[in-house]
Formats: sequence, structure tokens, C-alpha cells
Amino acid sequence: MKFVTYSTGQETDVPRLGLADPAEGLVRDLGDLAPGGLPELIARWSQLGPALREDPFGSGPLHALESLTLHAPIPRPVRNIFCVGKNYREHAAEFGRSGYDTPSRSEAVPDRPILFSKATTAVTGPYDPIYAHSALTSEVDYEGELGVVIGRGGRGITRESAYDHVWGYVVVNDVTARDLQRDHKQWLLGKSLDTHCPMGPYAVTSDEIADVTALEIETRVNGELRQHARVADLIFDIPELIATLSAGITLLPGDIIATGTPVGVGIGFDPPRFLRPGDVVEVSITGLGAQRNVVR
Repeated sequence: MKFVTYSTGQETDVPRLGLADPAEGLVRDLGDLAPGGLPELIARWSQLGPALREDPFGSGPLHALESLTLHAPIPRPVRNIFCVGKNYREHAAEFGRSGYDTPSRSEAVPDRPILFSKATTAVTGPYDPIYAHSALTSEVDYEGELGVVIGRGGRGITRESAYDHVWGYVVVNDVTARDLQRDHKQWLLGKSLDTHCPMGPYAVTSDEIADVTALEIETRVNGELRQHARVADLIFDIPELIATLSAGITLLPGDIIATGTPVGVGIGFDPPRFLRPGDVVEVSITGLGAQRNVVR
């Protein structure tokens, strides 16, 4: 199933949860079922999920998908997004060569997952603008990624049981201010500027994805293909990431893990190719939809 958070554009409208059928161009309103939006639905999934699977479009108002404004499926995640750095081999090499890595220019593959977080206030919709923040940064970069949405939380989750804790998947663009990332010698600030985490359009339940490792990520800038990789190319796979994070941190329903970006980011070019106002950034993942954001 594909879930959206949407509004109709009316003055009194507030974002509501919906179940989307892109093939039919329809969205069923679920706002009364889960007034708290997708985080509430995920938290109550054992109760609400079976009924939705049995009769997904049986009741509730229907809207034409094209008439709606789509927001990020989880506009404000339950807490900061967990992110993974240097999780594709070729990207680890390009990042090491770029001079933006600290403390060295190592092109080596990490021994363990590199983890950091991204503020919830960075999240924006799949078709909303990405702000350039030109007073703060002149080196805005893109990073198309697969986001993993946690369903059943827990601590000490094993690799073998990790997928039992995955509710679904979502497209994420981990937009990054590279100069802030470099100058402050940490990643939180450079990763967390407002609008620097486009998400969506859909949050897709894991049962729709037969083999998550077969999914393909693509990023285009102004129509030019910059990134293309399979999830199978991850250095540290999804079970390893969940096991590492949950070893001492309790994962919560609705937590999001951005699994890392492939080769082809702006700092990988010589000279670097940073985003500029007017640029159009499109990130798509097989079966999860595509987002399209204009830099302003």
C-alpha cells in the first residue's frame, strides 16, 4: 500500500492521511481513521493494517490524486532522521577524493557504518522548493537515498529479525550544505537546513517490495542523470544498519533511516557541480515514486 499526506488547497484545509492508488489516480481519505497521520497509523499498524489490506478502498472520501497537494508522508518525523555516510563504495571514494571529508582524504571503505542525524525541520514535500540559503552556503549538494521506515520498534534487534521491524520505504533526498559540513567538522548543521530533506511522494509498505535490494535509485539534475545504483550495492545493508543502531538505541515506530547515497553527487565532479537557484532535482526509486524539487 502507498500512503500520502495531502491537502486539497482550501483555506481551512489541514494535511490529512490518505491511501493512494496511483494507477487509478485516486486517494482515499484516512484522516478519521488516524487523525495523527502516518506516525499514528504505523504505531497502530497491528490493529489497523489488516483491515486496510482486506478492504483498502472500501470506504472514506475519494479524491483525484492530481487535484491534491502532496506533503512529505511524515511531515514531522518522531525524531531526527538517522542517516548513513559513505555507504556505497564508489561514493566513499569520490567523497574521500573531494577534500570535504575529515580528517583525511581517505578513499577507503568504512569498517563500520558512519551514522549521523538530520533535523526533522529539514523535511519538506516531494514537490516543494529546496531553499538555497545563499546567505549561509554556496555549496548545496544533492544525495538521492532510500529511506527505511521502522514499524515495530525495539532495542537489540538482530540481523536475522531486522526486516520484521521494517514497516516500509520512502524516497529521501539528503540535501547537504558541503561548506558547512566541512567548516564545522561535523555533519548535523550541514545536513539540517530547512527544506533540505525532500521526502515522498509515497510511503510504501514493505509487503509491496518483493526484494528491496533490487530497487534502483536515480537522481537527475535538470534532466541529466547524475546517480544510478541498486540498493544491493550498499556496503552496510539494511539489516546491518538496524542491528547497529538498535544495539544500544531503542528504535521507535515511525523512525526513518536514510541508508546512504550512491556515486555521482556534486562534489564528485571536477570542478564540483553544486546546485543553483532554478535547478530541478529529481530523485526516483523503483516502486516508490519520484520527487521533483526546484532550487530557490
